[in-house]
Amino acid sequence: MTRRAKRAQSPCVDVCRLDPRTGWCLGCGRTAAEIGAWAKLTPFRRKRLERELARRLVKLGSHSPLEDE
Repeated sequence: MTRRAKRAQSPCVDVCRLDPRTGWCLGCGRTAAEIGAWAKLTPFRRKRLERELARRLVKLGSHSPLEDE
């Protein structure tokens, strides 16, 4: 029997634009470095980052990134 590795579900929602003030993606809340490292994160680190992303998205919603342009 072969073991299949579970692929990490990405938080990406296809809104790939970084906020110029914070560096966070407006869709998922990750930084460019976090997006690049996502596939290599351990399940523990991925879960911890997912909790942080929820906080970031709330903060992003409280300010309009277009105001900075």
